[in-house]
Amino acid sequence: MTTGHGLRRFREPSGRPPGPRCELCSAALGPDHHGHVVDLDDRGLLCVCRACRLLLAHRGAAQGRYRGVPDRHRHVSDFALSPVQWETLQLPVGMVFCFRNSRLGRYVVFYPSPGGATESLLPDAAWERVMAVNPGVSDLADDVEALLLRRLGERVECHLVPIDTCFDLVGRMRLHWRGFDGGELVRDALDAFFAGLRARSAGYGAGAHGGPAAGGDARG
Repeated sequence: MTTGHGLRRFREPSGRPPGPRCELCSAALGPDHHGHVVDLDDRGLLCVCRACRLLLAHRGAAQGRYRGVPDRHRHVSDFALSPVQWETLQLPVGMVFCFRNSRLGRYVVFYPSPGGATESLLPDAAWERVMAVNPGVSDLADDVEALLLRRLGERVECHLVPIDTCFDLVGRMRLHWRGFDGGELVRDALDAFFAGLRARSAGYGAGAHGGPAAGGDARG
């Protein structure tokens, strides 16, 4: 078997500088100058350059396949969800994130696990009742924003966040997960993460129902 041609790509320079690149056009990505888009067909999250991000912000671009992730963070301090309702939703753990999947036309819910983000069944009627009594989150953008919920005894802490924030949390928990329930490192990481969300929401304008729409600037 001839290996010279196959090994050449390891011996010869590729002609491109190293480092992260836009997953759509291959342009180099700076540490603070890129954003994220959701691929609605593959349900993937892509890192993109500012040019691609701005191009895809136009409605109908790429036949609507990609949707830009915004930068809105809001601590929804008045979110109403009782322990009884939590049980009715059949959520298996104490921390989940929920968003509306436009292709399915329904809300879906995920929770962190050692294997990454795991989907859980969500009773549609029960969740619609929760949304009906929480009009402050009715502007949640399909596919790119989520409600991040953490049960703390008799109350539930709720944050409206970009979807990439949720997957960032999933990655951190997977990194620190030990044993059956995650262990102390995961609990400490969760506490720090939610403290950071509260601080970021305060800086952004906690309690405000306004903010960038789904076509706004994405965070890096």
